[in-house]
Amino acid sequence: MSSIGKLMKQAARMQQQMEQVQAQLALRTVEATSGGGAVKVTAKCDGTIASIKIDPQALNPADAQLVEDMILTAANQALGQAKEISTAEMGKVTSGLSLPGFG
Repeated sequence: MSSIGKLMKQAARMQQQMEQVQAQLALRTVEATSGGGAVKVTAKCDGTIASIKIDPQALNPADAQLVEDMILTAANQALGQAKEISTAEMGKVTSGLSLPGFG
């Protein structure tokens, strides 16, 4: 088989594996908290936020800015964890690929 044919088969196999990993990542979640647990954010490893939970005791109107900051912190931490997992899982799929001029 020509090297182009082998490369095409390898690329098709890799695309299928990447689609499977992406589907699995969409189901996988991570959680992050801030404010001593007052805010909990759950993110999916496909880069989306699945849920945000706020302890009702943290909802003092005078502390709105503080709660907003806690939400932002927890959301960014959860998305960061999700991205790390996604990058690692996708890297497993592409680790065997060697294309001339790439890497």
